[in-house]
Amino acid sequence: MRLYESAGLALLRRLDPERAHGLSLMALRTGLAPLPGLVTSPRLASHVAGLALPNPVGLAAGYDKNAVALGPLSRAGFGFIEAGAATPVAQDGNPRPRLYRLTADHAAINRFGFNNEGMQVIAARLAARKRGPVPVGLNLGANKTSVDRAADFATVLAHCGPHVDFATVNVSSPNTEKLRDLQGPAALAALLAGVMAARDDLATPIPVFLKIAPDLTDDELAAMAEVALSSGIAGIIATNTTLARDGLKSADAGQPGGLSGAPLFEKSTRVLARLSQLTDGRLPLIGVGGIGSAEDAYAKIGAGASAVQIYTAMVYHGLSLAARIARGLDALLARDGHANIRDAVGTKRTAWL
Repeated sequence: MRLYESAGLALLRRLDPERAHGLSLMALRTGLAPLPGLVTSPRLASHVAGLALPNPVGLAAGYDKNAVALGPLSRAGFGFIEAGAATPVAQDGNPRPRLYRLTADHAAINRFGFNNEGMQVIAARLAARKRGPVPVGLNLGANKTSVDRAADFATVLAHCGPHVDFATVNVSSPNTEKLRDLQGPAALAALLAGVMAARDDLATPIPVFLKIAPDLTDDELAAMAEVALSSGIAGIIATNTTLARDGLKSADAGQPGGLSGAPLFEKSTRVLARLSQLTDGRLPLIGVGGIGSAEDAYAKIGAGASAVQIYTAMVYHGLSLAARIARGLDALLARDGHANIRDAVGTKRTAWL
């Protein structure tokens, strides 16, 4: 990390976390954040669920909720970007404060509650973006007051799908009451059937991923894997934030909401490895949760991920983290004699089971 980035991070961490988040997006939009450009190599480039990724390090949903900085983010070293979550109707989300830094734990707790400007505004921005080599996707959400939350996901996909390269069904956020109930086998199968029907109606159908929670029992995870395999989805993102609070040191550790960052790493990686075992290579997996270094990303790949996503670690390590992880992965792959990232997928899975 360069001195100016370190200084900027120090300044942002003196501010309210949500305000700092907004200012970081503003810095991207106004060109104040230096960007490394595209990071790729023959070892890093791959295809995942039909998506051509210049490198396997993606930006997780939640950072650019309203798709306001996709151009700069596409030049920030990421191999793919996920905006959102978007809901059919704009909503304010939960009352503030709703974002907490857990500095001693290199973590965060949020209870945003799908705050976003709604699919109409977000779709217009997605349609206006200049397409390039970095795929851009959208996280699909449901309105808190909706009478049919399952239908909301298909509604957003039908409206925004023509303007993105992939979409993610997010039934795993802990911050919308009873949303995680949609992870049950019957409810999930019905929801995904509606989403896939909307996907098939697009002029150009796109890959659809399912994002799951890390707090599932083994039986629940097995049932979800079975539904996923029969639904036609393109892959699974493992995992979202956790409700667990084990071993935290920070003063705000007891705040309600989803915990992300370093403390999630082991839990989410074990879920990832088990999911890799359950799906047995039939679905590509994207590993997310607690990644803060190239070594962390490499561990997720060894556990069964074909690609990874980061978010919370950027609070502590800066926007340049994506490029640093991608370049570090390249070096780790070379060290271990892998010609391409796909050769390393799942090679260390047993260690996480």
